[in-house]
Parts: sequence; structure tokens; C-alpha cells
Amino acid sequence: MQDLVNTINGIIWSPALIYLCLGAGLFFTVLTRGVQVRHFTEMWRLLLSGKSSEKGLSSFQSLSVSLSGRVGTGNIAGVATAIGFGGPGAVFWMWVVAFFGAATAYIESTNAQIYKEEDDGFYRGGPAYYIEKAMGQKWYAWIFAIATIIACGLMLPMVQSNGIGEAITMVFGQGDTIETALGTLSMVKVYTATGIVLLLGFIIFGGVKRIANFTQVVVPFMALAYILVSLVIIGLSIDRLPEVFMMIINDAFSPMAGVGAAIGWGVKRGVYSNEAGQGTGPHAAAAAEVEHPAQQGLVQAFSVYIDTLFVCSATAFMILITGAYNVHGAGEVFLIQNVAADVAANSPAYTQLAVESVFSGVGKPFVAIALFFFAFTTILAYYFIAENNVYYIRRTLKIPALNLALKIMLISATFYGTVKAADLAWGMGDIGVGMMAWLNIIGIIIIFFMSKPAIKALKDYEAQQKAGVKKFTFDPKTLGIENADFWEERYAKENPEVNNEVNSEENKGKEG
Repeated sequence: MQDLVNTINGIIWSPALIYLCLGAGLFFTVLTRGVQVRHFTEMWRLLLSGKSSEKGLSSFQSLSVSLSGRVGTGNIAGVATAIGFGGPGAVFWMWVVAFFGAATAYIESTNAQIYKEEDDGFYRGGPAYYIEKAMGQKWYAWIFAIATIIACGLMLPMVQSNGIGEAITMVFGQGDTIETALGTLSMVKVYTATGIVLLLGFIIFGGVKRIANFTQVVVPFMALAYILVSLVIIGLSIDRLPEVFMMIINDAFSPMAGVGAAIGWGVKRGVYSNEAGQGTGPHAAAAAEVEHPAQQGLVQAFSVYIDTLFVCSATAFMILITGAYNVHGAGEVFLIQNVAADVAANSPAYTQLAVESVFSGVGKPFVAIALFFFAFTTILAYYFIAENNVYYIRRTLKIPALNLALKIMLISATFYGTVKAADLAWGMGDIGVGMMAWLNIIGIIIIFFMSKPAIKALKDYEAQQKAGVKKFTFDPKTLGIENADFWEERYAKENPEVNNEVNSEENKGKEG
């Protein structure tokens, strides 16, 4: 099974996908004239000013749901993996993919807002919706929807729950074992898996609002606590910070693990962590209640910064400044070995050792707790994303049991991922991320060349900013954006005089 997963990963995560992710970010950065830099202060204003409604989330709630998907195992175990296999220089390439990826996040999230729908009393949208409406290719939208249900409902939850299981095992050890159909299982992991799925079931059966309410409290609190601990650790060895920073920069261009390893692992784990271009963030973006689609695009662009430049950087500096890492070479060779050879790089172990080296007896449990909340909220976000695509499919296939089947599949995958080996879980997760990234990035590039909806929305928003309007509006017809039914109806309701003028002109034409 592991060999098959590795083979598929080698095909999906070929250099072509690495260059596609970086190239798309650079392409959209140029086209938006550096939207992620120019509108940084506006991102803050929007984040704090939005309000929710019965049908949609506030910008902050949407950001929290999106961040719960972005801030997860990738920020703790994923960064360690990138360093362990790509060397310190991989961190630099994570920063690069985050900076350019913020522009990609703006494009995909704005598209999601423009083409969202109201379904079952709630806003829904995402790549499947904008691929169908902007590209006019329903078959391609269906492929993305099915791929996303498989990735977010089956593959990716295993990575998150596996990270929790590995972190708790570092604290309590393997404990007793039992023989089951799944093989020899640690009782610590079985108890952990049972607790996770019980809590998970309680929340996902409670609906999207319960997910949003849970994540908007947990995610900011844990992210802040994690960053504060990292600042203490860095502050205690502040004299080493310039040395570590230069090590990252130097190794980025003269990588000890090879150019392909540093860039490849940096981009791979960067995309896995911040999800820019992957197509997951747009689902939360579509659910937001905003005055103008560009607003949520800007908020989602900011979430990439929080994920990679703040949380991932905190992990990287803790690991490197304490020296709690190895760098793997070919085969069993270590290019750098600072910790025991049996400490797995594709786990949260490096991060736990880094914190433990400063906070003895507390470090391992703290990282385990942080990872639990980060990973658990990410699993919730995956359910939210997969559910959106189930609703998309149900527009055509009216099968009510699909939602229940999704819940059972996700809960089962979460349990399985907690108790099984890390290599298999991460391999499955990488397949899911790569599959979605290929489909989504190609989709948003084609949509740009066909109609440029997100760019038109940005120019319209900036024009209204310049005019100093108190309430932003969005009229897709005036901008030449077709099939944005939700916004067409909203604009008509908010501006009845415009609608009356159109009807009057049409009547005159008929009389003539």
C-alpha cells in the first residue's frame, strides 16, 4: 500500500506542480499589482468590521473556518518534515509560496464569492461552483467536487488525526497494545481516536454554525498561545536568531539537501499548510456575508500570512534555534543529526523536542494540546468543505443519504488515521492536496483568460474606495460578469430604481 501511495505521489507532485504553484502565485501577484501588499491595512479593517447573518458567516467567522483548515498539522509536523527532508532552506521556499500564494488566495476566494449560491438557507460555493459558472464546464466541476469529497472526506483527515495520535504517543508512550483487523494497535492511540471521533461527531452533526462558533473561539486562542511560547523560546536565544535566519537564506540557494529537495519540500509543505491555490479556502470565503466579493478575497489573502509567515515561522525558528532536528540525505544517511535517528521527521516530534528543551516536562504536552486543537479544527474545516461539494452534487443527484455517508466516511478516516503509521497518512494527504491543486489552479487560470472576474471585482472595489462610498455595492452585469445570479438578484433588490429603468426601456422597445 505504501509503495503504491509513494508512486502516485511521485506522479502528482512532479516538478510541474511545484512550478505551477509558484508560477500561478507570481502571475496573479503581477496582475493584481501586489494586492497582498497594497491592501494590507484594508485586510485588517475588513477582518474586524464584518457581521454575520442568518444565511452567512461574518468575515471573522469565515476567516476562522478558513484558518482552521490552514492552521493544522502542517504548521507543526509539516514544517518539521520540510526541514527534515529539505533542510533549513525549505523554510525560505515556504515563505515564498506564502507571499505569492496570498494573491492566488485572493483570486480563488473572490471567484467563490462572485459565483456563490444560497442553498438550504445558507451560502455555499467554491471551485466546483465557479468552474461551472465561469468556465461553463460542468463535467470539470464535477471532477473537482468528487476529488474534493475524497480528499477532504477521506485522505486529509487521516493526516490531521495521525498528528494528534503521534503527539500524544510522545507524551504517554505506546502503552499496551491490542491485536485487531487493523494490526497491532497502541491503546493510547485507540483511546485518543475514540475521544476525537466522539467530539467530532457531536460538532459535525450540529451543522455549519456550530463549526463556525467552535473555530472562531479555539483557532485564534491556540494560535496566539503557540506564537507566544515560540517568542519566549526565541527570546531566550535571541543572539542565535541572526545565525538561524542566515542559515535559512543561505541554504535556500545552496541547499544541503539539494535544490530539488529544498524547493520541493518547501513548496509542497507550504501549499499543504497555507492551502493557497489548493481550492479549500474558497469554500469558507463563499459562506461569508459581505458587501462586495473583493472584500472576502482580501480577508482570505490575509489568512495565508497568518498561517505561514506567523505560525509556520514560529515552528521553524523554534526547531532551528534549539537544534532539535535532523536532515535526511540519501538512504539512511543524515546530512545533519542533532537528535536520535529514530525520531520521525514526518511527525510533531521535532517541535515537541524543541519546546521540551526549554520547558522541561511541559513542552511535549503543550505541543500535543496545541496540535490537538489545530488538527481537530482542521478536520472540522475539511468536513465543511466536503459537505459543500456534496451539496453541489445534490443539485443534480437528489440523494439525501449523501450527507450521512460523508459524516460516516470522515469519522472512520479520522479514527483510522489516528491509529495507523505516519508515512501512509501523510502520503494519502499529499495525494489529496496535489489532486485538488492541479484541478483548481488550472481552473482559475482558464477563468482569468476567459472573463477575469476577480480582477474586475478588484478594480470595481478600488474605484468605490477612491470615491469614498459608505456602503459598497456589486453589479456584475455592469462589469460584464455573467452567471453571478446571487449578486445580480441582490443588486436588483437594493437598487429597485435601476431595475425599473431597465424594465421601462424594455417596454418601450416592445411598443416601438
